[in-house]
Amino acid sequence: MGRNETAHASADDVSGEDEEFDPIGTLTLIGIYFAILVLSWVYIYYIEFLGRDLVVVG
Repeated sequence: MGRNETAHASADDVSGEDEEFDPIGTLTLIGIYFAILVLSWVYIYYIEFLGRDLVVVG
């Protein structure tokens, strides 16, 4: 009987663990990346371009 139950196990339950996906780590990394982008933009805009004449490169 144990052989029959194992053969009909669902494909979704491969690991045998009943843990749900917890996206806290992914959201944390996205938040850190977004903060780096915002800080980079502030640095570029306020430090590099503020107070200087408009320069067209090209």
